[in-house]
Amino acid sequence: MKLVILDRDGVINQDSDQFIKSPDEWKPIVGSLEAITRLTQAKYRVVVASNQSGLARGLFNIDNLNQIHDKMHRSLAELGGYVDAVFFCPHAPKAACTCRKPKPGLFVDIATRLGIQLTGIPAVGDALRDLQAAAAAGAKPVLVRTGKGEKTADSLAENGLAHVPVYADLAAFVDALLQDQLA
Repeated sequence: MKLVILDRDGVINQDSDQFIKSPDEWKPIVGSLEAITRLTQAKYRVVVASNQSGLARGLFNIDNLNQIHDKMHRSLAELGGYVDAVFFCPHAPKAACTCRKPKPGLFVDIATRLGIQLTGIPAVGDALRDLQAAAAAGAKPVLVRTGKGEKTADSLAENGLAHVPVYADLAAFVDALLQDQLA
């Protein structure tokens, strides 16, 4: 199975320290939706794995989150692309859950639900916790410099992740992935 796992905020859409709380605040990063569409056209399954602690913090509710994801799905559909599923952790950072990245629970859930092993499956993120969760689950962590990625890139070596490939953005990663598939 050809699969790519994506973080949401900072990879697909602009991130905000105040959280993305409504569809109006959800703004795609230039080229990200087109990149997902190219993955779709190349027969990749695309899933999202995202921490959404704004739910536990009371900053938005599940209806708001569903509206945000509906906007993402509609925006992709207009381009001919789609995301197969969105997996999210609704818990606060201090919760003792196993699904909040950097723990691998979201990735384990993806593997279980899809009936696959994550070995070699690219998991694209912009934050250290995204990369740590992917590595802990056996996936292949990939960093993009959008969102928190520029800061994260500076800390890869000190966190034992010097081997992680780094791309300017999701579009650059997809370019490289699809070129490798053709080679």
